[in-house]
Amino acid sequence: MRPPDETRPGHTAPATKSDGAVVRDALGVGVAVGLSGFAFGVTSAGAGLSVLQTCALSLFVFTGASQFALVGALAGGGNPFTAAAGAFFLGVRNTFYGLRLSQLLALPRAVRPLAAHWVIDETTAVALAQPTRRSVRMGFTVTGLTLYVLWNLTTLLGALGAEAIGDTDAWGLDAAGPAVFLALLAPMVKNARERAVAAIAVVLGLGLLPVLPAGVPVLVAALAAPLVLYVEGRRRGTTGDAAQGGDR
Repeated sequence: MRPPDETRPGHTAPATKSDGAVVRDALGVGVAVGLSGFAFGVTSAGAGLSVLQTCALSLFVFTGASQFALVGALAGGGNPFTAAAGAFFLGVRNTFYGLRLSQLLALPRAVRPLAAHWVIDETTAVALAQPTRRSVRMGFTVTGLTLYVLWNLTTLLGALGAEAIGDTDAWGLDAAGPAVFLALLAPMVKNARERAVAAIAVVLGLGLLPVLPAGVPVLVAALAAPLVLYVEGRRRGTTGDAAQGGDR
């Protein structure tokens, strides 16, 4: 096992980073995203879920995008099983995050099940940005703890607030969930391939809304990723064949 302060292989950042800098970055992400739980609480209450059901989702599911997808599909009248399937497929990405983080964190076996609950987009991003195992563990822990506490607290406040004001549609709060969802996803779309996947997913999702049951268009939109990869592979293959033909 490498010493905990050893620089990660292939990492170009400095070999050391102050604890204060790690905590500051982690708190910034945790607080900024944690406050979005209010929007989820409002959206969930508007979809007809009780305060208890809403809080249970944040406590035990704790994957923002999947939670928004689930309550969004339910709000649109979708079948609960279809809504759950869409949320499940969105949450699968956390499994791949976990495979990478398990190597970097190298946590004791007894702690791993608890840490797995905090493996989400934000904790992964902060952890991967750190140069040493110590800072990886610190960034992951501070981000996870801050985000988990704030997300659940603001979820409760949002659900109680939505219940108090009554019809969320009348206040326009039904748009809060999709707006936050897009705000969380937008920074992740960085290159041409990801932009193509996002654009095709939007076209499939919106185009199929009038003809498919609620929740199903989200599942179909997931086909955008393999479609883009297939086209990209075909293009590379064609380019390679052309290059070989020119060498003859």
